[in-house]
Amino acid sequence: MTRLDSPFRIGDATVPNRLYRAPLLECAGNGPGAVDRLVAELEPAAEAGAGLVCQGATIVRGEGGCAAPGMTRVHDDGFVADLSRLTDAVHNHGGRIAVQLEHGGLRSMETWHAGFREDNPDLEQLAVSEPPRLLRAMAATGFLDYDARVLSTEEAYELAADFGRAARRCADAGYDVIHLAGANMGILQQFLSPFYNRRADEFADGARFLELVHDEIRSRAGDVPLMTKVPAETAAPPVVRRRLSADDAVDICARLADHGYDAVVPVTASVFWDASVVRGEYPARAWSDDRYRAGYEAAFGGRLRARLVAFGNWVESKAYDFDPTWNADLCRRVRRAVDVPVLCEGGVRGRAEADRLLGGACDAVGMGRPFYAEPRLPARLLGADDAEAVCENCNNCAVPQAAGAPGVCRTPRVLREAGKLRRAGAYEPSEE
Repeated sequence: MTRLDSPFRIGDATVPNRLYRAPLLECAGNGPGAVDRLVAELEPAAEAGAGLVCQGATIVRGEGGCAAPGMTRVHDDGFVADLSRLTDAVHNHGGRIAVQLEHGGLRSMETWHAGFREDNPDLEQLAVSEPPRLLRAMAATGFLDYDARVLSTEEAYELAADFGRAARRCADAGYDVIHLAGANMGILQQFLSPFYNRRADEFADGARFLELVHDEIRSRAGDVPLMTKVPAETAAPPVVRRRLSADDAVDICARLADHGYDAVVPVTASVFWDASVVRGEYPARAWSDDRYRAGYEAAFGGRLRARLVAFGNWVESKAYDFDPTWNADLCRRVRRAVDVPVLCEGGVRGRAEADRLLGGACDAVGMGRPFYAEPRLPARLLGADDAEAVCENCNNCAVPQAAGAPGVCRTPRVLREAGKLRRAGAYEPSEE
């Protein structure tokens, strides 16, 4: 039986245990205090015993590409060098740290955030191909706005080089693992997805672009361990005919592992940014909170449109209700097909679930949203076989991020329970 507290390797990096903090939006940006905020967000997980801490999606270019307000960029040598304070903080607790590199492409704020578009009228989205007809039809409603520049072959090579440059900066700053945001509808998924990718050049084979990114990272950052998410677009609605099947995702994982990726994170996904990413309840508290109303209206283009988006979120919550360990079956299939570690996240909420997954479905287990309520959650999970996260999957943590608010738990009964555990000393790591 593989234990949660046993070490494993991602490339040349030894990770002290198999519990990791999955990538979340830290909303730290790049301004004064950004590194301090990242330390405050991520160090507690390492101090509490997480073997691997993943910094959330981080943009490889200095302009455009942010999928949400407040995302951090790693295009600047000076700023990234200062991130060594973060990596040192994690290392001082014996943990390892990964940075997730991303560019949003058609999912960027240039597409969906009305206020951002108004403030940046000359900023184009980057696109793998012309936006799909279904998305162009949706743009007629006014919720989306497409002014996309389709990447030429030369520009695709330059984007891959930017991933390589960003990885080099991060490796120099002490990050142990480079983690590509190959899902969540960012540009890497758009290359992989037949819904988005209708190119006629070498990158019509979308996995070829991820191979190129690998090669650029290796040429610029050496043998820094490299992993990526890989999507199966099985959560897309039936109207979407062109999508990645589970078989496609397994094949892509095997191909990338053969090409030199050191680990993969298979996930079920949609082709839209919808509630399939954060399955759970409709976040009524977050949508009705007056503190975020102005931010929602700025993001979606007015009060009526914000209300319509909230209604759409309610509809989606019925289609994408919480499903424990929802990526486990896909991970199990991938693990049989590859010889590199498979990491599983999505709906894992307790130690017993993690123990069941290890050795069969995956080699390491990650949790994301539960860390908003319990930043020091690993101490409980590693210390008791029956430990369960207090997270209720209500999504009140996530929706306000569209308004530029930080990701924190906003549900009083969950916070009360976490407070009781804190006062009882449950978040102190074991001395063993």
